[in-house]
Amino acid sequence: MMLKLLIALTFIAMLASLAAGAGFLLKDASSSRRTLTSLKLRITLAVVLMLLLIYGFSQGQLS
Repeated sequence: MMLKLLIALTFIAMLASLAAGAGFLLKDASSSRRTLTSLKLRITLAVVLMLLLIYGFSQGQLS
């Protein structure tokens, strides 16, 4: 149950980072690095999500 909650929270954080990145892209000047920071965070969250899914399937907690 805890693993599924972590997966859901990671996915929601990825969506929030995506929305923030889109907002930064539309509002910020071209010299702003907030869009790049948002992308780095989203990539990190995607890796964490993949690791959680691999762990869950390998341990039989996810079917």
